Amino acid sequence: MDEIFTRIEHARTSDEVVHQIEGLILEGVFRAGDRLPGERELSRRFDVSRPILRDALKALETKGLLVSRHGGGTHVADIIGEVFTRPVRDLVATHKKAARDFLEYRRELESIAADFAARRATEDDRSLIAGIVMRMEDAHARSDFEEEVALDVELHSAIGECAHNVILLHTLRSCYRLLADDVFVNRTLIYGLPGARDDLLAQHRTIAEAVLAGDPPSARAAVRAHIDYVERAKDEAERSEDWQKVSRLRRMQRTGTETRKSVGSTH
Repeated sequence: MDEIFTRIEHARTSDEVVHQIEGLILEGVFRAGDRLPGERELSRRFDVSRPILRDALKALETKGLLVSRHGGGTHVADIIGEVFTRPVRDLVATHKKAARDFLEYRRELESIAADFAARRATEDDRSLIAGIVMRMEDAHARSDFEEEVALDVELHSAIGECAHNVILLHTLRSCYRLLADDVFVNRTLIYGLPGARDDLLAQHRTIAEAVLAGDPPSARAAVRAHIDYVERAKDEAERSEDWQKVSRLRRMQRTGTETRKSVGSTH
């Protein structure tokens, strides 16, 4: 953790501390919910007095970037949720066109992110991505569906971070919040399709390998193929669910009719 915060070298003012913490949030080093070290530790790392640090933390709270929890320390605020407010989320979740637009949006932005990541990823970035893929493979082998789905979002998010474009990073984070909450796409249904878990793992591996190899065109193509697959699988899963509902209702109705007929014939 000592490498994250840089000692304030010149004018030791709260503005310098504010600027540094803002940069860490902007660059995605800190994510929503991350806890900052305690006041004494932070003042030591920044090499500023505790009154200066308190002023900086207060300014960041006023800006809505940090939140203090009674007895629980200071945490990075959930600023991603501001992008899609609850009324907007509820509105788009009930319209099918929004789901199509969401996948179209992901296809284009994630293609750009993967292209940038393939060009710009550092050794640390590549290690991060490779580690996530290893965890995905492990979760897949153990049939740990919940972890597999969570790592799906984590991989896409990590590639967005490795693109090293802060606007793209925060735009994608808002997108992945919707993905994680299954606002548009019920991933439980998609992962439940025959062969889908194997297909999705292979697609995620292909995307990661293209980024790790520094191959922008292949990274773009892998993302587009993945989103195309998700779109087709979503439609298939929804049709299958509708068919099952109709079949269940048909069986219930006919079984009920036959039962009533049977009861009637005994009189």
